[in-house]
Amino acid sequence: MVSWRGMAAFFKIPLNLPHAATISVRILYHLRQGKPAPAAAEVAAKLVILLEPFRDREDNGEAGETARVTREAAELGRAIVDEVEKAAAGTDRLGQQVRNLLECLELGEEGARISLRAGENPNSLLRPTQAG
Repeated sequence: MVSWRGMAAFFKIPLNLPHAATISVRILYHLRQGKPAPAAAEVAAKLVILLEPFRDREDNGEAGETARVTREAAELGRAIVDEVEKAAAGTDRLGQQVRNLLECLELGEEGARISLRAGENPNSLLRPTQAG
């Protein structure tokens, strides 16, 4: 489902920690392939470790644990973007993965905004549109 408030369109999807775990590995992969951003890669490695227990699950786990992990994963995602921006290491694919991560954490609107700071092309066909 595509939603928008004001100018930023975003995908609104339910919490999905198992898929967020998969995306965390993709983020680390893209960081290792691109321009060096060691601080961002270090934060991404922490994200992978945090989400690894959910990777092969079919659900999000216990409510208390889910809330904590979701909050911590969002904080780490934001920190990755900060470090990518500092290192000028953003790429379209990395930005897309950041957006996807935050979508899986039910933060689609924020993801649509900060993915641009991580290098996502604002005209990417994979971004949500208000016309969609």
